[in-house]
Amino acid sequence: MNDLKTQVDQLNQLILEGKILDAFDKFYADEVVMQDNNYPLREGKELNRQYEEAFVNGLTEFRGAKVISTLYSDDMAVTEWWFDYTHKEYGVRNYRQLAVQRWKNGKIVEEKFYYNN
Repeated sequence: MNDLKTQVDQLNQLILEGKILDAFDKFYADEVVMQDNNYPLREGKELNRQYEEAFVNGLTEFRGAKVISTLYSDDMAVTEWWFDYTHKEYGVRNYRQLAVQRWKNGKIVEEKFYYNN
Protein backbone atom coordinates (compact mmCIF):
# COMPACT_ATOMS: atom_id res chain seq x y z
CA MET A 1 0.00 0.00 0.00
CA ASN A 2 2.81 2.38 0.89
CA ASP A 3 4.46 1.57 -2.43
CA LEU A 4 1.22 2.34 -4.26
CA LYS A 5 0.88 5.70 -2.51
CA THR A 6 4.49 6.56 -3.39
CA GLN A 7 4.00 5.59 -7.04
CA VAL A 8 0.70 7.47 -7.41
CA ASP A 9 2.19 10.56 -5.74
CA GLN A 10 5.20 10.42 -8.10
CA LEU A 11 2.92 10.00 -11.12
CA ASN A 12 0.73 12.92 -10.06
CA GLN A 13 3.77 15.12 -9.39
CA LEU A 14 5.09 14.50 -12.92
CA ILE A 15 1.69 15.46 -14.34
CA LEU A 16 1.64 18.64 -12.22
CA GLU A 17 5.08 19.50 -13.62
CA GLY A 18 3.73 19.10 -17.17
CA LYS A 19 5.73 15.90 -17.74
CA ILE A 20 2.70 13.93 -18.91
CA LEU A 21 4.54 11.76 -21.44
CA ASP A 22 7.37 11.01 -18.97
CA ALA A 23 4.74 9.93 -16.44
CA PHE A 24 3.07 7.73 -19.06
CA ASP A 25 6.33 6.05 -20.08
CA LYS A 26 7.32 5.36 -16.47
CA PHE A 27 4.06 4.20 -14.89
CA TYR A 28 1.89 2.56 -17.57
CA ALA A 29 2.04 -1.15 -18.42
CA ASP A 30 2.46 -2.40 -21.99
CA GLU A 31 -0.99 -4.02 -21.80
CA VAL A 32 -2.73 -0.95 -20.32
CA VAL A 33 -6.40 -0.42 -21.14
CA MET A 34 -7.70 3.16 -20.90
CA GLN A 35 -11.12 4.73 -21.32
CA ASP A 36 -12.73 8.17 -21.13
CA ASN A 37 -16.27 8.07 -19.72
CA ASN A 38 -18.18 5.58 -21.90
CA TYR A 39 -16.12 6.06 -25.05
CA PRO A 40 -14.49 2.97 -26.58
CA LEU A 41 -11.62 1.29 -24.72
CA ARG A 42 -8.08 2.01 -25.91
CA GLU A 43 -5.93 -1.11 -25.55
CA GLY A 44 -2.14 -1.23 -25.37
CA LYS A 45 0.58 1.22 -24.44
CA GLU A 46 1.42 2.25 -28.02
CA LEU A 47 -2.14 3.30 -28.91
CA ASN A 48 -2.61 5.07 -25.60
CA ARG A 49 0.71 6.91 -25.94
CA GLN A 50 -0.39 8.22 -29.35
CA TYR A 51 -3.56 9.49 -27.66
CA GLU A 52 -1.53 11.18 -24.89
CA GLU A 53 0.84 12.73 -27.46
CA ALA A 54 -2.11 14.14 -29.41
CA PHE A 55 -3.50 15.65 -26.20
CA VAL A 56 -0.17 17.21 -25.17
CA ASN A 57 0.60 18.48 -28.68
CA GLY A 58 -2.88 20.03 -28.92
CA LEU A 59 -2.49 22.17 -25.80
CA THR A 60 -2.28 25.84 -26.71
CA GLU A 61 -2.41 27.20 -23.15
CA PHE A 62 -2.06 25.38 -19.84
CA ARG A 63 -3.29 27.51 -16.94
CA GLY A 64 -3.25 24.96 -14.15
CA ALA A 65 -3.81 21.55 -12.64
CA LYS A 66 -4.38 20.53 -9.06
CA VAL A 67 -4.83 17.27 -7.19
CA ILE A 68 -7.96 17.77 -5.08
CA SER A 69 -7.87 14.39 -3.34
CA THR A 70 -6.51 10.87 -3.75
CA LEU A 71 -7.79 7.56 -2.40
CA TYR A 72 -5.64 4.42 -2.18
CA SER A 73 -6.79 0.82 -1.76
CA ASP A 74 -4.84 -2.40 -2.36
CA ASP A 75 -4.19 -2.28 -6.13
CA MET A 76 -6.40 0.71 -6.87
CA ALA A 77 -6.06 4.50 -6.71
CA VAL A 78 -8.54 7.26 -7.46
CA THR A 79 -7.37 10.83 -7.98
CA GLU A 80 -9.71 13.80 -8.26
CA TRP A 81 -8.13 16.42 -10.52
CA TRP A 82 -8.92 20.00 -11.48
CA PHE A 83 -7.69 21.11 -14.92
CA ASP A 84 -7.72 24.47 -16.68
CA TYR A 85 -6.36 24.66 -20.23
CA THR A 86 -7.07 25.55 -23.85
CA HIS A 87 -6.76 22.83 -26.50
CA LYS A 88 -6.87 23.30 -30.26
CA GLU A 89 -9.53 20.56 -30.63
CA TYR A 90 -11.49 20.87 -27.37
CA GLY A 91 -11.36 24.63 -26.80
CA VAL A 92 -11.29 26.17 -23.33
CA ARG A 93 -11.62 23.56 -20.58
CA ASN A 94 -11.95 24.11 -16.84
CA TYR A 95 -13.26 21.02 -15.05
CA ARG A 96 -12.84 18.28 -12.47
CA GLN A 97 -11.98 14.73 -13.44
CA LEU A 98 -11.70 11.42 -11.61
CA ALA A 99 -8.89 9.10 -12.69
CA VAL A 100 -9.56 5.54 -11.49
CA GLN A 101 -6.47 3.34 -11.78
CA ARG A 102 -5.78 -0.35 -11.25
CA TRP A 103 -2.12 -1.12 -10.60
CA LYS A 104 -0.17 -4.35 -11.02
CA ASN A 105 3.58 -4.83 -10.43
CA GLY A 106 4.16 -1.08 -10.10
CA LYS A 107 2.38 -0.15 -13.34
CA ILE A 108 -1.09 1.00 -14.30
CA VAL A 109 -2.94 -1.76 -16.15
CA GLU A 110 -6.34 -0.04 -16.29
CA GLU A 111 -7.36 3.59 -16.10
CA LYS A 112 -10.78 5.16 -16.59
CA PHE A 113 -11.46 8.89 -16.58
CA TYR A 114 -14.80 10.31 -15.48
CA TYR A 115 -15.70 13.91 -16.29
CA ASN A 116 -18.48 16.18 -17.54
CA ASN A 117 -17.19 18.27 -20.37
